[in-house]
Amino acid sequence: MITLYHGSNIKINEIDLNKCRPGKDFGKGFYLNPNYDQAHGMAEKAVRIMMDGDPIVNAFLFDDETCDIDNSTLKIKIFDDYSIEWAEFIVSNRRNRSNNPIHPYDIVIGPIADDSVGVQIRRFIEGYLPVEKLVEELRFHGDRAIQYFFGTEKAISLLKRIEQ
Repeated sequence: MITLYHGSNIKINEIDLNKCRPGKDFGKGFYLNPNYDQAHGMAEKAVRIMMDGDPIVNAFLFDDETCDIDNSTLKIKIFDDYSIEWAEFIVSNRRNRSNNPIHPYDIVIGPIADDSVGVQIRRFIEGYLPVEKLVEELRFHGDRAIQYFFGTEKAISLLKRIEQ
């Protein structure tokens, strides 16, 4: 079991995938982080953007042992590090503004992309930036940050909210 955190400006008692926004790193879904401090930073950012509420870090237990990739009924994708495959996956998902996923995964685990690189993604799409350089530009600056994406109800059912 691991504890994962979701930073927000609201307490989340029940996860509603319909409230999730498309165009994120791994698509429309619920994102968590194993690092409390990084989740708290996301909560502070949410308060600034929404101009409402207080930073709240929601905690969830996730039984990662039940997600044995070889035996799971869930489709899981893990990016161990920044790579060309990871960068292309990020670009595809960030370009997808629909509510329909462009990949078959219930759960995706991998590095967080630096949110300040929208210009670099456009440069890549327009052919001005090679993919190898894009990987470096998308690299999160600061401590290595991992995110967990839960994109289906089946995946969400594996999370158990806990009070801190």
